[in-house]
Amino acid sequence: MAYDNENIFAKILRGEIPNNTVYEDENILAFHDIAPKTPVHVLVIPKGAYIDMDDFAANGTAAEIGNFFAKVGEIARGLGVHEQGYRMVTNNGENAGQIVPHFHVHIMGGQKIKEGSMARGMNN
Repeated sequence: MAYDNENIFAKILRGEIPNNTVYEDENILAFHDIAPKTPVHVLVIPKGAYIDMDDFAANGTAAEIGNFFAKVGEIARGLGVHEQGYRMVTNNGENAGQIVPHFHVHIMGGQKIKEGSMARGMNN
C-alpha cells in the first residue's frame, strides 16, 4: 500500500487544513482532535509519510521512533494528564479501525476511561 498524499493529516501538514496545534517541531505535529472522546484528546503525528504503526516501525529510524515516543510522553505531561493517567491509542490498519492512513497516536485523558469504552467510540 502506498502512502496517500491526499489524506487529511497530509493536508494538515501542508497547511491546507487548519488545526489547533499543541506542539510542533521539525519531525512531529500534535493537535487537538476535532471530535474529542475525552476532555483531553490530542493527536500526535510524525511529519514523515508513514501509513501506520507497522510502516513507522519498519521504515522509521531508531532515532525518529525513539524521539516520537519521547515527545508523546512530553506532550502528555504538558497537557497535565500524566498524573491522573491517560490512554495512548493507535489503530493499525482498516480492520483495527484506522480511518486516516497516516500513523498517529491519540493521547486521551482528563477523566476516568472505562475499559472498552474507547473501542466503541473511536475509529480513526
